[in-house]
Amino acid sequence: MASPTLTGTPGTRKSGTRRVRRQLPASPWLFAAPGLLITGAFILYPFVSTLVNSFTDRRTLVPGEFVGLANFRELLHDDMFWTGLRNSTLYVLGVVPALVLLPLLLALLVQKHIPGITFFRSAFYTPVVASIVVVGLIWVWLLDERGLVNSLLETLGASPVGFLSDQWLILLSAMGVTVWKGLGYYMIIYLAALANVPRELHEAAAVDGAGAVRRFLSVTVPAVRSTMVLVAALSSVAAFKVFSEVYLMAGPNGGPAGEDTTLVMLVQRTGTGLTGRVGYASAISVVVFVVTVALMLLVLRADRKEES
Repeated sequence: MASPTLTGTPGTRKSGTRRVRRQLPASPWLFAAPGLLITGAFILYPFVSTLVNSFTDRRTLVPGEFVGLANFRELLHDDMFWTGLRNSTLYVLGVVPALVLLPLLLALLVQKHIPGITFFRSAFYTPVVASIVVVGLIWVWLLDERGLVNSLLETLGASPVGFLSDQWLILLSAMGVTVWKGLGYYMIIYLAALANVPRELHEAAAVDGAGAVRRFLSVTVPAVRSTMVLVAALSSVAAFKVFSEVYLMAGPNGGPAGEDTTLVMLVQRTGTGLTGRVGYASAISVVVFVVTVALMLLVLRADRKEES
């Protein structure tokens, strides 16, 4: 059998190889360039710009001058800042435990292979893909003084409840919207984690006489603990940066006398408009960034302590 012949002279092949080798180092950067440009334009540049502006007295139409830590010192004496910090912290404390536990229970329910379960999975996930503005307006109509919920209460002989007029009820209503909208998203994350839990562990626990609650605490929770930490970190950051739900429920002024204002709402209110204090709003944004990073580190540290 004749051996295959190679076309081209050895010199040509060597020069072609050298050309390919010269081109290879730049090729990965060409593929990564679009992503790097988008990241730099929409993430890195705004972050650096906000950090720089936090040390200036810049306004919307005025470049501003360097003022050092003056904006941060002013924060310490700003009552509205402390109100926003309080509300954002309460939001984390009210939302995160619910978003860690309830989606796990929901995932356990829809994990079962029974007829029609696909419909319920889709129904539970529908609020996730819905616009937050649409979801917020629906809940505003439901909880309004003349909304469906108060109409039902009046039919039952009860007095209307000021869901959208009382300071604390507004905050609780917004928390309920956040939990309702996030259930489906975290349910999907838990479903992926539950799929990796060996069935033999549940069968062995059942043989030993463990009931459903005992199997949940002794088998399911330890198996998905890392996922619970992930959900806690994601939901805590999202809860601390809440804006849309409270804005729609409380209005642009943040409820009665601004008592329901969150930190992100304060950033929007302070830094926008023709006379917006961009430098001061940037300082608040830096505080939000530092607190969110601290929240993630606290969650991760608590997880490591539990493992050790």
